Amino acid sequence: MRHGKKVNHLGRTDSHRKAMLANMATSLILHKRITTTLAKAKALRTYVEPLITKSKNDTTHSRRTVFAYLKDKDAVSILFREISEKVANRPGGYTRIIKMENRLGDNAEMAFIELVDYNEIYGKKAASAEKKATRRRGGAKKAATTAETEAPAEVKAEVEGEEKVDGE
Repeated sequence: MRHGKKVNHLGRTDSHRKAMLANMATSLILHKRITTTLAKAKALRTYVEPLITKSKNDTTHSRRTVFAYLKDKDAVSILFREISEKVANRPGGYTRIIKMENRLGDNAEMAFIELVDYNEIYGKKAASAEKKATRRRGGAKKAATTAETEAPAEVKAEVEGEEKVDGE
């Protein structure tokens, strides 16, 4: 039985697993999306999300801690410079795993793991959903839209009045 055993060993030794997850995390940070097996993607999610959370606090200590995991200076700089800015308001859930069809050679379950804030397709849908939600509320939004619609009407009346004055 596997009581209390939370780490998926992925059929590898400890040093091999740590090196593989560090390489996969570096690739995910550099490319924003990678394709791998489902088990590796789930293991990578638990590996990389605490690193992204740590990158929100840009201190020397947090940079050194993340570098101890990733072992790649470029990936650390991208993580602290670009990714931490995009995920600053997100309380967690920085990655998304999407299942794909099984691999042809050995029928392994495949998936791709991506950083949530770097997917333009889902970002556009979320933005449009927010706009719809604000339109349904009414209240202050209706008052603002009616004020905006009345202002152009007054401007049109003034413009028409000037035209009439010019025509007289």
